[in-house]
Amino acid sequence: MKNNIVKFLAIAFLFQITGCTSDFNEVNTNPNTLTSDQLNATMAGPAFANALYKGIGNASWSLPGDDYGTYGLATALHSMMFAHYMAPGWAAATDANGVNDGWRSRGWLRFYTLAVPSLLNTYKAAEGNAEALAVLDIWKVYMFHRFTDEWGPIPYTQAGIGGKSVAYDSQEAMYTDFFKLLDAANTTLGASSATTVGVFKDYDALYSGNIEQWRKFGNSLRLRLALRISDIDAAKAKTQAEAAVSAGVMVSNSDNAYYKVTSDTYNNFVDIMKYWGFYMTADMESMLKGYNDPRMAKWFSPVLDNTSTYKGQFVGLPNGMGATIPWQSKDFSGTNQVTTFSDNATKNIEVMMASETDFNRAEGVLKGWSMGGTAKALYEDGIRLSLQQWGVTDESQITAYIAGTTTGAVPTFGSLYTDSTPPVNVPVAWSGTVANQKKQIAIQKYLGLFPESWEAWSDLRRTDANILYPLLTTEDATIGKGVMKRITYLPNEYSTNGDAVNAAVQLLGGADKGSTKLWWDVN
Repeated sequence: MKNNIVKFLAIAFLFQITGCTSDFNEVNTNPNTLTSDQLNATMAGPAFANALYKGIGNASWSLPGDDYGTYGLATALHSMMFAHYMAPGWAAATDANGVNDGWRSRGWLRFYTLAVPSLLNTYKAAEGNAEALAVLDIWKVYMFHRFTDEWGPIPYTQAGIGGKSVAYDSQEAMYTDFFKLLDAANTTLGASSATTVGVFKDYDALYSGNIEQWRKFGNSLRLRLALRISDIDAAKAKTQAEAAVSAGVMVSNSDNAYYKVTSDTYNNFVDIMKYWGFYMTADMESMLKGYNDPRMAKWFSPVLDNTSTYKGQFVGLPNGMGATIPWQSKDFSGTNQVTTFSDNATKNIEVMMASETDFNRAEGVLKGWSMGGTAKALYEDGIRLSLQQWGVTDESQITAYIAGTTTGAVPTFGSLYTDSTPPVNVPVAWSGTVANQKKQIAIQKYLGLFPESWEAWSDLRRTDANILYPLLTTEDATIGKGVMKRITYLPNEYSTNGDAVNAAVQLLGGADKGSTKLWWDVN
């Protein structure tokens, strides 16, 4: 695969087509660009490789016109902090529910000028290949569901066609299409006599074109989205969730979707956390310490500075702290850069894990859905899968963790909060009440998703699970110190695609603010 990835990098610049709105035309103008009628099956693999890497929000110095700063601005400085996975040791506006036009525009532009064009080019190159098109439909849903759940209504049906004005689609319409695409993809892949999508095999950094693995991925994604709409359309959510589980979802860590990195297409999280001044959060410290969680030492490093009062301890930085008081990097824990996150070219990227599917099924059981198991068994299996995923293999240690009766701990800097009482007030051991069971699932899924912050942020908004400390400060009184609800639209979109954006705000059902809830976020 390595040689083919390099080959993909060498021709990646050819896969730039007209972007979403008129201002993207100037960004993407390239005299060497291939036209769509020049695409054929030989180009499908390289185009798909680009769509995969860009679709997960990563960027590389090896790719023309991009660098891993894209991930830093678009993900680390947004969802990573909204979910309280990491905290910056400096005054970042988005760490206090604020807005930075340049940071949010980086993610928007890269999505519509790099990820979407590569996806559309792959569709064109793969015409006539039913299995390849089914896989593309699954990946299209993955890419767009993450993006719409950041913003709300976005360009979808007209994305990539160019023009002076490009319409935005409602989330309800997009989700309707998502389920249609995932259902059809499962049917196509399930009926196929092939085991591999040949045109993708050498370029697919997730599953090497394995049809059965892609089918499970698509059904697990369908289950995720069914839960997402469960408060706005309970009947449809139940139908979709049960269909997904019946068709076959991820059940073991061998099903996990990792993006397999190379020295050219590397793990941006490793570098950004290492060089941009990010630290473990007080929330993560509270959960991991309180539960005696063996993943803490896998993910984070104890304080290393010999002059620090906290030398050798795991210390989390409260979110919002950098915006209120001076920070001292010597006193906080960074990522584990000795083993787990030491090398950006060897640490594969978590895209979707089987543990999440177990937690989703467990929650589904509590909703009265047929999920092929009991809530308790699925919850405990999800924990086991997550621990094993991160190298915790001692069964006695796993069993002890699952049976644990401790709750969240007061973090080292807990006195900075008005109320230092840990929001995580339930143990790991399965509770006897449904309310506590829901919270336990939310907590363990939150930990199991790390470091995939976009999904963690979406799940926090959907469940309204009270598992995080409030921010120390906020830049938006309409949101307060709670969880940011969405990213607001770009000023440049208002100036170049104004009619469409104004129509999108109407679809949003509220003002273009970070406090306006998305379509599915009704509680």
